[in-house]
Amino acid sequence: MNVTINGAAHEVADGTTVAQAVRTLTTATTGVAVAVNDEVVTRSTWETTVLGDSDRMEVLTAVQGG
Repeated sequence: MNVTINGAAHEVADGTTVAQAVRTLTTATTGVAVAVNDEVVTRSTWETTVLGDSDRMEVLTAVQGG
């Protein structure tokens, strides 16, 4: 199955959840936000939100600094 994550094409297994996809991109446990097809996905639903073919996922990580 093909999805777009942060603008780049990725092939993922059928049934891949948002949580699984996030873990492939970052080890951060806080300061991470996700949107799938322009809809914010709350952290409490990452484990149960399954990606579909051609979904667009954006993963944003907060960065401290000035």
